[in-house]
Amino acid sequence: MATKLSVNINKIATLRNSRGGNNPDVVQAAINCQRFGADGITVHPRPDERHIRYSDVREINKIITTEFNIEGNPKEDKFVSLVLEIKPSQVTLVPDDPGQLTSNHGWDTVKAQNYLRNIIEVFKKEGIRVSIFVDPVESIVAAAGDTGTDRVELYTEDYARIYLKNKEEAVAAYVKAAASASLHGLGINAGHDLDMDNLAFFKQSIPALLEVSIGHALISDAIYYGLENVIQMYKRKL
Repeated sequence: MATKLSVNINKIATLRNSRGGNNPDVVQAAINCQRFGADGITVHPRPDERHIRYSDVREINKIITTEFNIEGNPKEDKFVSLVLEIKPSQVTLVPDDPGQLTSNHGWDTVKAQNYLRNIIEVFKKEGIRVSIFVDPVESIVAAAGDTGTDRVELYTEDYARIYLKNKEEAVAAYVKAAASASLHGLGINAGHDLDMDNLAFFKQSIPALLEVSIGHALISDAIYYGLENVIQMYKRKL
């Protein structure tokens, strides 16, 4: 089964915002990513709009021909309103703090069980597929099965960090977490620090992987190899 590649274009917006103006154009980047073979576009608007802006999300939505995945913290009312307005293919719920540099932990699906169940229902009533960001812990994934979510996104920073030292050790917890997800009827996504070196082994180890969301590494590789080439290179890894 081929795993879908969703390209996170936040870093393109970061580059644009560093100089002002509209160069590079994030909407054109989304159009190009789709044309070059990406299976979806991911954005993660944060409250301070330091990269993707809420206006960007609205403009990108006009040109989407593949899947649109919007990530963010549903405890921000502005985020929830945006998702309900756009009605993307998927919303990925991430427990970020407002000023957090990047996502660095998943939901505690045991402690946040009632909250997640309620907010997930809000999105699912509008026909939006829901994925929740979780650490690769079997009990956390099992509890996610009681929230009503469609999928979990496995947070892969630990995998990437350990991979170069011992790839079997790096992936072990993720294999168990994926088995727990499948047991509880959950689809499996993954993301964070996946790159050209570690992606193929992760996919090989978790055949049921439905989707990966990759931004920083892919956009960085595009500086050297070109965006079209890099998207195809990553897809071959999958």
